[in-house]
Amino acid sequence: MKNDDLLRLLTSANFFNGFCEAELAEIIRSPETTVNQFHKDQVIHLKNELCHRMDVIISGRVAVLNLDENGNMLTVNVFRAGESIGENLLFAVNNGYPMTVIAVTEVTLLQLERELVVALCQKNADFLKGLMQSISEKTMILTDKLTVISLKTVRQRINDYLSHQYQLQKTLMITLGCSKKELAERLGVQRTSLSRELTKMKKAGLLDYDAKTITIKSAFFSPN
Repeated sequence: MKNDDLLRLLTSANFFNGFCEAELAEIIRSPETTVNQFHKDQVIHLKNELCHRMDVIISGRVAVLNLDENGNMLTVNVFRAGESIGENLLFAVNNGYPMTVIAVTEVTLLQLERELVVALCQKNADFLKGLMQSISEKTMILTDKLTVISLKTVRQRINDYLSHQYQLQKTLMITLGCSKKELAERLGVQRTSLSRELTKMKKAGLLDYDAKTITIKSAFFSPN
């Protein structure tokens, strides 16, 4: 990727609003900065790999996945251009990645060494504020995900997801924006378990669905 293209994309990233173009160009040229590209489904960071850099997503989408010993996969979160990964681990004593990080699409990352992150925090208060905000948000993401999956049935997880999407999309026809396989991973259930429960809920008149949408029926809102 050319520096001009990288500079243009970097100006839209959350952390760098407080920097002028000359300062951004200096960051890009720094020996403590690396630009790396990853293909779709390529592993970016393995579980337990030590974190030495903060990764700013310049383009594409990155997923954080938890894989258990039985092969079950849970998508903890998907991060997009302008967001980052690793800053919540960078200064930890035990700074190994607790989960696997993969590229959902073609991805370009701007990777900043820890020493450069410290220097940028000292130089720019907006960068420091953005860093602290991002760390806080990642803590909330993990807390919310644990709340969703702990001791809940497949139907309860589906109900929580649909209720949340209904609040966001303001319509009974929920656009998924992902495949059923990806939805199952986000909910932390097997693909077959999700399909089985959706079929049961459809027969019960709670919802209808196709490949791209799930339509909530009025019975969905009725008390059990």
